[in-house]
Amino acid sequence: MDERQRQAGSFGAAAEVYERSRPGYPENAIDWLLPAGASHVLDLAAGTGKLTRQLVARGLDVVAVDPAEEMLEQLRAAVPGTSTFVGTAEEIPLKDNAVDAVVVAQGWHWVDPERASREVARVLRPAGQLGLIWNQRDEREPWVAEFGKILEGGFRHDFETPTVGPPFGKLERFETEWCYELDLPTLLDLVSSRSYVIVQADAQRAALLDRVRELAERELERTGAPKLAMPYVTQSFRAHV
Repeated sequence: MDERQRQAGSFGAAAEVYERSRPGYPENAIDWLLPAGASHVLDLAAGTGKLTRQLVARGLDVVAVDPAEEMLEQLRAAVPGTSTFVGTAEEIPLKDNAVDAVVVAQGWHWVDPERASREVARVLRPAGQLGLIWNQRDEREPWVAEFGKILEGGFRHDFETPTVGPPFGKLERFETEWCYELDLPTLLDLVSSRSYVIVQADAQRAALLDRVRELAERELERTGAPKLAMPYVTQSFRAHV
């Protein structure tokens, strides 16, 4: 198993931390990801259901699929009654023509895009849509840029150009800027939920968290605010067959 595969399979070990710390997604970005009239949606690589709960709140019939049972346990607690299945983007446990839309939040960079694209197309109904979404830190903010330097070292993909394969056509793109307010314990959990931090040795992880804590305490002292303001740029992409 290479390092990328090891990180991809690490999230189950930190499911509770992931659920406590990860933010949701801007509603206007979700609006843009969903085709008009969609009622049945697959949340693929759903994790603990950060996006799932927002889809369910819209009255949609949502199926959640994730490789990690531990993540789905958190999802079921957060969104009771949601249909869940263990599975991957390359082998989706749904019938053909099952859903109007497939959405993938913070997950497409872990998949084989050629195989996953074929599988997504298989489960989509005619005129269905694939939507991809990522929250990215906005490092134009100085303290966030310093935070990013502390975290350097994990697997990263090119968020500018996610890849989809046939039969999907050209990706459309949409961006939303927003801010996530979080306290120091939540920031430390956010760091601890990163795949490359999960797989670190205990001493290495502790040293990293100490550096993050020092940075955050300086920023809180500078602003005098009770919480940190983490700016994000949410990048969304959609494609049709």
